[in-house]
Amino acid sequence: MKMALQGNILKIIEADNVQFTVIKSWGKMKWDRKTQQLSGNVDIELLDKLASIVKLPPPIAKRRENLHAVQDAVDRERVNPNPIPFLAPQVKLKLFAHQVRGFNMCLLTFGWVNPERGVI
Repeated sequence: MKMALQGNILKIIEADNVQFTVIKSWGKMKWDRKTQQLSGNVDIELLDKLASIVKLPPPIAKRRENLHAVQDAVDRERVNPNPIPFLAPQVKLKLFAHQVRGFNMCLLTFGWVNPERGVI
């Protein structure tokens, strides 16, 4: 099986019958008869499932690690009892703690801050 990552689209060619059936059963990738390939949006669930059946190529494994790092940072921020904004929010009023958490989780999710340090 061969995989390629093009932006946020993962493409798979030359999968054997068992791999094709398993991947197709997840409902995360679509078969293109014209190009003879599976394609789908990259997300953490898809990459975890693929990693369970094959060894991922280095660039795709790196993307999986990055997605896990972001998810771990968001989960840590979700339970942070005393959140401090990573960046100054552009609002006039003082934000409540749950709003600061949501703001920080948004910054992490969209990649505007580094998940390891909290700031770009």
